[in-house]
Amino acid sequence: MQIDRDTRRDLIGIGWMLATGACFVAVNGIVRGLGGALPAPQAAFIRFVFGLVFLAPVLVGALRQGFSVPVWRLFALRGGLHLMAVIMWFYAMSRITVAEATAIGFLNPIMVTIGAALFLGETLAGRRIAAIAVAFLGALIVLRPGLRPLDPGHLSQVGAAVAFGTSYLLAKRLSGQVPAATVVAVLSLTVSVGLAPIAWAVWVPPTPGQIGWLALVAGFATAGHYTMTRAFAAAPLAVTQPVTFLQLIWASLLGVFVFHEPLDGWVILGGGMMIGAISYITWREAQRRARTQTPPVNATKA
Repeated sequence: MQIDRDTRRDLIGIGWMLATGACFVAVNGIVRGLGGALPAPQAAFIRFVFGLVFLAPVLVGALRQGFSVPVWRLFALRGGLHLMAVIMWFYAMSRITVAEATAIGFLNPIMVTIGAALFLGETLAGRRIAAIAVAFLGALIVLRPGLRPLDPGHLSQVGAAVAFGTSYLLAKRLSGQVPAATVVAVLSLTVSVGLAPIAWAVWVPPTPGQIGWLALVAGFATAGHYTMTRAFAAAPLAVTQPVTFLQLIWASLLGVFVFHEPLDGWVILGGGMMIGAISYITWREAQRRARTQTPPVNATKA
């Protein structure tokens, strides 16, 4: 009976992660479809304003309670990093294929792992270092520098991955001081405020259709973060993490059939290596936590 219950929870977690992948691929597809018709800072600003509307109830309650000065500093620093990341991401999505953008985006958790070791004191064992090396090799296979000309969009997406990873590290620190929903809501506020003057400087009158599509981007992004949270709550990361590889498959098919982009086997190979490395790191971390939290058999029962 226990096995059946665990299997059912795993299947529920996989289902939520499949929904997460569909939401994020929809986000990538919509932004790719806009094709840079609006300047990247403006498109990012409109997207985050809609996200701010969705999260307004949480944000109002959090602001009424207030935060300490150190927490506000972390919020501001994270907002600045995320601001740069989303501008680079919107720019990259208008320049490179959906599959390439998705594959390079898999660098985010690798950057988080490295940053946690450098700045949060977490240890990197030999196997995790090897997994990180495999992930970087996968990234090189996707980019293939020296074997083909690199578009500024490729470099922009790499920069976005680094900035997003650093932003997530700050979110990890903030999550120990304020509720997770508050972390997300205040991020929307700080990024919207930071983007406002940049967007104003390059503002192009948007069409109602463009505004509607960016509202959908905000909706799918918010839904994706929700379904991802549900997936993590339902099943272990070692079960749900490998499912993210399907995002690359779906993104490639979207690029081929909707945007008539070539199917690049090197991108699939490199992205698969990155996901394999991420899944291994996730599995090792789950094993380590299980050993830490599970008392030995002969431990005294309280």
